[in-house]
Amino acid sequence: MPNWRTSTYTKNENCVEVADNDPAAVMVRDTKGRDLGTLLVPPNVWAEFVEFSKAVKL
Repeated sequence: MPNWRTSTYTKNENCVEVADNDPAAVMVRDTKGRDLGTLLVPPNVWAEFVEFSKAVKL
């Protein structure tokens, strides 16, 4: 069963939810469109994305 969570930086519902408690895949979904589907990402790819997003300043 996925353990869905949002970022601690989230101040509203305009975000994504992440479930990373499955060692086979990280699941990502839109908070406002939970019924629209789930993106499955390999854990190593998710880790790279997280590190990249920390480094990027928009």
